[in-house]
Amino acid sequence: MSTQAQIPTDSRRFSTGLALFYASCFGLVGTHLPFFPVWLKAVGIDAAWIGIITALPAISRFTVLPFVTSLAERRQAVRQAISVTAFATAIGLLVIGTQQQAVAVFVIYAATCCLWTPMTPLTDAYALRGVRRYGLNYGPLRLWGSAAFVVGALACGLLVDLISARHLIWVIAAVAAMCALISLGLQPLEAPKPAGTAAHGDSRLLRDPAFLAIIATSALVQGSHAAYYTFASIAWQQAGYGGLTIAGLWVLGVIAEIALFAYSPRFRQPFWLLVVIAALSAALRWVITAQSPPIAVLAVVQLAHGLSFGLTQVGTMGLIAQRVPGHVMARGQGYLVACAGIVTSSTAIASGRIYESFGQGVYYLMAAMAFTAAMIMFLSRHRLDHSDGAASGG
Repeated sequence: MSTQAQIPTDSRRFSTGLALFYASCFGLVGTHLPFFPVWLKAVGIDAAWIGIITALPAISRFTVLPFVTSLAERRQAVRQAISVTAFATAIGLLVIGTQQQAVAVFVIYAATCCLWTPMTPLTDAYALRGVRRYGLNYGPLRLWGSAAFVVGALACGLLVDLISARHLIWVIAAVAAMCALISLGLQPLEAPKPAGTAAHGDSRLLRDPAFLAIIATSALVQGSHAAYYTFASIAWQQAGYGGLTIAGLWVLGVIAEIALFAYSPRFRQPFWLLVVIAALSAALRWVITAQSPPIAVLAVVQLAHGLSFGLTQVGTMGLIAQRVPGHVMARGQGYLVACAGIVTSSTAIASGRIYESFGQGVYYLMAAMAFTAAMIMFLSRHRLDHSDGAASGG
């Protein structure tokens, strides 16, 4: 009886700690993503160096990140690794704040990104272990990250009008420090043990066609957002929309994402079907966006972000939880993020060339990527209907 009574208490502690950490982790992203380049410009770093420096996170995702997640898992120290990466990120950002030379910022930021970018896949791996352990739902835990992203971006946006842009780095570093402190409150989880032939699950993962289908599909759908992330605000500004309208369109997408995460426990469809629906929704979204629709239609289209991003995330995490053994969960997340990093960065580069020549026509490429993802997932559905997984070794 005491063990049964303890599990709900542990479950609440796990859920609360994880929700707070997701909030701080994505609150950091919300302050950093829009305003780190503003700080770089404010301290006198030129546009060429800004482009090089801001590319470092994407590069680290498919170079260093998989090695960090694998090391943490081999040492059975995923939770501890989350704290290490969080504190390293906070220290790195604090040190960056003392620099104004492009080369120095580049070197320190590169080192910081090597430990910062693994933090999210490590957290997702920890989350999925807890979801499996306590029978919870991923979406309601993850939504706090999306909500905090909005709050962080809006709060930092207000501060831009109140403080010098040269001081924005200290706001970003302060949020990183808060994230590091909150990481200490994450609930310990029993380390999953490999069973029998699963001892080499790391290599088995990369030989599992179903797992490869999951990460390829996710990378294609999430990568199809590259043109949106890079050129949406530019195109809207050229269309004559003001800053408040543009901000509102971005917020609409994130609100839809939050709503989907909150509602996701009610979904009863197979996870592969959720991903197919998400991919087809993304394809339709990009085809409509390519038409440069009026603001009323565009607002509705922005709500589709809940499907194109949020539903893809829910479905992918569900498939990973079913398919990947617990003892290689962090490595599975590392491969997922690395694959997405390769596709997204490559697509962003290609999008720049295409946008120069065809403008909004770049979204047809995004639609093709999403439709391809839907086909891959649909054709792999029979493999994914079985939750035991070839990668589990049994």
